[in-house]
Amino acid sequence: MSRLTAKDFHPEVLKLFDKYVHGLIPRRDFLKSAGKFAVGAATAEGLLQALSPRFAEAQQVRGDDPRIKARFVEIPSPQGYGTLRGYLAQPAQAKGKLPTVLVVHENRGLNPHIEDIARRLALDGFIAFAPDALFPLGGYPGDEDKARELFPKLDQTKTREDFIAAAGFLKKLPEGNGKVGTVGFCYGGGVVNFLATRLPDLAAGVPFYGNQPPVEEVAKIKAPLLIQYAENDERINAGWPKYEAALKAAGVHYEAYIYPGVQHGFNNDTTPRFDQAAAKLAWQRTVAFFNQHLRA
Repeated sequence: MSRLTAKDFHPEVLKLFDKYVHGLIPRRDFLKSAGKFAVGAATAEGLLQALSPRFAEAQQVRGDDPRIKARFVEIPSPQGYGTLRGYLAQPAQAKGKLPTVLVVHENRGLNPHIEDIARRLALDGFIAFAPDALFPLGGYPGDEDKARELFPKLDQTKTREDFIAAAGFLKKLPEGNGKVGTVGFCYGGGVVNFLATRLPDLAAGVPFYGNQPPVEEVAKIKAPLLIQYAENDERINAGWPKYEAALKAAGVHYEAYIYPGVQHGFNNDTTPRFDQAAAKLAWQRTVAFFNQHLRA
């Protein structure tokens, strides 16, 4: 059976799914509205199931891959929730100090896909740390719907301080070279944009389809940015023109790409919104950008 892609779904179903996964509509509203586009034996519930992540099928690097070392660590976050837990992945046979990358998840916490992203970065020669913003609420619950329900209960002021603490942890990591980059997806892309306004020593930021920071904060950005968007993503793209104007006005070094014909979430290879060609190119650009700005 061939893998489903975004083209297998009515565009309105994809829009409804985007609203659902970002908490803009409840599950029952998705099912009610998506039912109008269910054809033949398909049901609204079936559409939701088909659009939901398949982590095991998409995994690229196993957790026990001998080429990497991966473990969970807890670090202090006195300005945030007190303690932060995250997944630390690094090459097993490192020579010298390595650049570090903070990986920021979507609005579901540290799920298996984001752990896999951290392992992929480790194979590319980085030390990657992926915190779980849901740790204060018991951690990623192993269920995407439950994770989505938990996420709005976070105090985002404290959560953002947790990510600042995570960046500080990487900067001081003995195995690291002192240079910290960050990559994030959706909610995490917004966190990358936020961190760029808060961390003057951030060495590089790569936000994937993330909310933009307030324009009045943009002048604080010192890090070079690689900004990646999906063409079919009206909700996020609406903020790009003002953000770009502010970046230009502030003289921020940035590159920006809008990948044609793809959906929000196109880099996430666990769902049908994944676009292989765009994701491959975006990831190649990401790794090259980090190699350029994070290696001594």
